[in-house]
Amino acid sequence: MRETSFNTRAVHFQAKEPARNASKAKPIYQTSAFVFTDLEDMESFYEGEKEYLYSRYSNPNTDDLGKGVALLEETDDGVATSSGMSAILAGVLAVANPGDHVLASDDLYGGTYQLFAQELPNFGINVSFVSFQDLNKVTESLTDKTVLIYTESVTNPLLRVEKLEEVIALAKEKGIKTMIDNTFATPYLLQPATLGADLVVHSATKYIGGHSDVTAGVLVGEQTLIDKAKGKVITLGCNLSPFEAWLACRGLKTLSVRMERQSHNAKMLAEPLESHEGVARVFYPKYVSEKGNGAMVSVDLADDVNVEAFFRSLGWVKIAPTLAGVETTVSYPLRTSHRTIPDELRKELGIGAQLVRISVGIEDEKDIIAAFVQAIESAK
Repeated sequence: MRETSFNTRAVHFQAKEPARNASKAKPIYQTSAFVFTDLEDMESFYEGEKEYLYSRYSNPNTDDLGKGVALLEETDDGVATSSGMSAILAGVLAVANPGDHVLASDDLYGGTYQLFAQELPNFGINVSFVSFQDLNKVTESLTDKTVLIYTESVTNPLLRVEKLEEVIALAKEKGIKTMIDNTFATPYLLQPATLGADLVVHSATKYIGGHSDVTAGVLVGEQTLIDKAKGKVITLGCNLSPFEAWLACRGLKTLSVRMERQSHNAKMLAEPLESHEGVARVFYPKYVSEKGNGAMVSVDLADDVNVEAFFRSLGWVKIAPTLAGVETTVSYPLRTSHRTIPDELRKELGIGAQLVRISVGIEDEKDIIAAFVQAIESAK
C-alpha cells in the first residue's frame, strides 16, 4: 500500500474481509475472548499460528488502528492503547529501564509533563526538561544514562515547530532513541519516522478519531520497540476497547479531508487576529509542511480584553478542555491542559492568564472569524 498516495492509504488501510459474506465496513469484534475447537487449537495461538486469544492481548479492530496509523506514518508497526497518555507510557517503557535517563522538551502538553515529572521516577526512570529551542542546551543536558529524547512535532499550546531533523540527528549521533508526539501535526502533515524518529505517538482522541467521541492512543515505530511496547500494553492493561478502535479507524479514513479543511480555516483565522487590536500576539506555525500548518491557533489577548467575558461571548463556539473535533472549540490552558505545570515554568514559557488555545473546525471560515472577532470586541 505504501506505493499509493496518502489519501488512498488513509481510506484503504484495512485489509479486505476474507469471509464468504464479506462486509464492506470492518465488523466490530466486540468480544473479550476468542474460542477454539480444542486444546491443540488453543495452543496454536501461543505457537504463532493464530492471531487472537483475548482482547487485552490483541483484537482485529485494535490491530487495524495500530497498523493503519503505522502505514500513514510510514513506519514498521503500531499498537493502539486506551489513551494518548498510555501510548506515551508504553513507548517510554519500551526504551527506558530503572536507572535510565529521559531528556524531554520543557514546553510539553501538561499531562505529559506530569507523567514524566511525577510518575516516571516511580519506575526508577529519571527525567530532565530543557528548552529545545537551543540544541546546545539539549546536548549539554545529555548524560551517559540518557536513552530517550522526547519532544512534540508541534508543541502544545504555543505551537512551536520542533527542529525534528536536528533533534533526531543529534540523538542518532549519540546512540539515543527518539520519541515524537505528532498529535497536532498528524501524519497528514508530518511523518517523523521518515526523518529517523524511532517512535511516534498520537493521542488518537484528537485528529485521528476526529469527532470528539473516542478516547484512544496509538504508538508506532520500529518493530522491535513496538513489540516491547505491545508487551507493556498487555501487562499494564493499557489496551483499547474494540468499539473505540473501530470508531478511531472510521475517523482515520477522513483524516486528510478534515485536516485540509481545518488547516485552511486556521490560516484564515490567524490572519485577521494578527492585526486585531484586541490580540497582543498570535501563535501560529509559519511552516509545518507543504500541505499546511495544522488546525490550531493560540492567542494572547490584549490586556484590556477581559478573558472571562471573552469566553462568555463566544456564541456557538464551544468551550472544551480538549481539541481537534470537526467543530471549532476554545480552551484555557492556564486552567486546563497546563494547570499542573509549575508556576515558574508556565511564566517562563509564556502560558499566562491571557492565553487562549483555539481548535479550528470545518465550519465556514467567515463564521469562525466573525465569532472570534465578536467575542474579542464584546470583552474589551
